[in-house]
Amino acid sequence: MALIPATILTGFLGSGKTTLLKRVLQEAHGQKIAVIENEFGEENIDTDILVSETKEQIIQMSNGCICCTIREDLRTTLQDLAARKRKGELDFERVVIETTGLADPGPVTQTFFMDDEIAESFLLDSVITLVDAKHAARQLDDRQEARRQVGFADQIFISKTDLVSAEDVDALQHRLKHMNPRAPQKAVHFGEAAISEVFDLRGFNLNAKLEIDPDFLKEDEHGRDHAHHDHEHGEHCDHPSHRHGHGRHHHHDDDVKSFVFRSERPFDASKLEDFLGAIINIYGPRMLRYKGVLYMKGTDRKVIFQGVHQLMGSDLGPVWSEGEQRLSKMVFIGIDLPKDVLLQGLEQSLI
Repeated sequence: MALIPATILTGFLGSGKTTLLKRVLQEAHGQKIAVIENEFGEENIDTDILVSETKEQIIQMSNGCICCTIREDLRTTLQDLAARKRKGELDFERVVIETTGLADPGPVTQTFFMDDEIAESFLLDSVITLVDAKHAARQLDDRQEARRQVGFADQIFISKTDLVSAEDVDALQHRLKHMNPRAPQKAVHFGEAAISEVFDLRGFNLNAKLEIDPDFLKEDEHGRDHAHHDHEHGEHCDHPSHRHGHGRHHHHDDDVKSFVFRSERPFDASKLEDFLGAIINIYGPRMLRYKGVLYMKGTDRKVIFQGVHQLMGSDLGPVWSEGEQRLSKMVFIGIDLPKDVLLQGLEQSLI
C-alpha cells in the first residue's frame, strides 16, 4: 500500500486554520481527506456541517489536543486510521492534522520519524503555518509557540491582510523571512489557497532543491567573497522594519532565527559528520529545521541532508551536472542558535 501523505496545519488562535481547512474539504478536488482535529479550541469545526457537506470521514480525537504531553494519542489515532483503511472500513487518501493554536509542531512532526509503525503507513508531506496579519506582531513578540510555528513551516499563509496597512504586511513578511527564509509566504483571503499550495509540497523530501527566499540572500550581496556571509537580523539590513528611530516598525530580535551557510570549498565527510553530530547532541532541542545541499569531497554526487530537532538524515542526490558550480548551501532555523559556533565549525569541516 502506498504511504498516506500527512499535512500538519498549525497557526495561532484565530489565524484562520479552520477556514482554510473547511475550504480545502469543500472544494471539488476529488480527494478524500481524513482530518485529525483537536476537539477543544475556540474554532472547533462543526462536525455535522463537514460530514454532511463533504462526506469526509472526520476522526475526532476523543481527548482533543495533539501535543507532546499526549503524543501517544496521535500515534494511536494514526495507527487506527491506517488499520481501518487497510481493512477497507475507511476510504481516504491523505490526512490533515490540525493542531491547537498553542501547539509546538516539533513533537507532532517527530512522531512520523520516530515511530516505525507510523513511518510504514504515513509520509509527512509538510507543515503549513497560518499567521494572522492583524495580531501577528504581538503574538510573535509574546509567544514562543507562535515563533516556533513559523520556524517549522514549509509554507506560510498570511491571513487578514485586508485588515492592516500594506506597510504592516511588508514588515511582517520581512520579519517572517528572517525567521524562516525557506518557507514561501502567501497572503490568503478567507482561506482561499489553491490545493497545489497546500498538498504535495514535499517539505520533508530529501531533494536536491533547497529553496531559500532569494531576497533574503540579496540583502548581503557585498559579503559574497567570503565563504559565508549571509546575514541574519539586523547587521546590514536597511529594511524599514529594522531601522530604529521614530518609525512605526522596530527591530525584532526574535529568538527564532535562521542563517545560511554557503561555500565553494568541499566538505570533508568525516569532519562534517562529527561536527554536526556534536551540534545536534548539544543544541538539538533548539534546532527546529535544517537542510542543505552539500558539495562533498570524494563523490561526484550532491549530498542532501535535513533534520528536525535531533533527527537528521542524509542521502546521495543527483550527480553534479557538467559546468554546474559545485557549492554547498545550508540553512539552519532554530531558537537562539550560536551562529558563530556553527559557522566556525562548518568552516573547519571544509577541506
